[in-house]
Amino acid sequence: MLDLPQTSDPGDALTQPTRAHLFRLLGELGRPATTVELAERLDLHPNGVRVHLDRLERDGLLVSTTESRPRGRPRDRWTIAPDARPGGRPPAGYQDLARWLSRALTTGRPSLRAIEATGRQIGHELAPTEPQHDDAPLVTSLAALGFQPRIDADDDTTLTVCLENCPYTEAVVENQAAICTLHRGITRGLLDILHPKARLASFEPRDPHTAGCIIRIAGTREAPERA
Repeated sequence: MLDLPQTSDPGDALTQPTRAHLFRLLGELGRPATTVELAERLDLHPNGVRVHLDRLERDGLLVSTTESRPRGRPRDRWTIAPDARPGGRPPAGYQDLARWLSRALTTGRPSLRAIEATGRQIGHELAPTEPQHDDAPLVTSLAALGFQPRIDADDDTTLTVCLENCPYTEAVVENQAAICTLHRGITRGLLDILHPKARLASFEPRDPHTAGCIIRIAGTREAPERA
């Protein structure tokens, strides 16, 4: 869940409680959700919820896609924008990080291998429950965590993901090995669910103040047939 900065700016969309709740909820879900689902979770009318969602989209905090259906009107699905800046600042997620580190440290002073294994379990919990067959779910999950992912396809079988924000900057400065190892495990766990046939080819941490960590994933697409 992304931590929302405290602000009294009346122009900030997240000062309105329902909009703040919607933004947090989408961060917790880590996947697209329809207007109706969000309204049901908040016990509100979809028409009123749509007004708030539209405002969040106008402010660059959410993005929507239209889902066509065999019957009935198309419906919108909402996710946190990859470059969202809640409160005008880079996203942070220290509440989640503290909880995850508590899990990793239950055995006293665990090895980096144990921390990565814990992260992988967390990744399983964060990912949507059904396998996906494109890149969007991975982007959505990383965006919900606050990493502001930018994806480039290197070729037909490999993906490079550049993370343009570190939501745990101060923690990484204190112990980069532990925090980045935890994140590597979370990434592996996400891939286990979202792309079961893929593998994490490389994970390259960078300076948390400037971000730009690189994740390379092999096998997210089927290799092209040769003539």
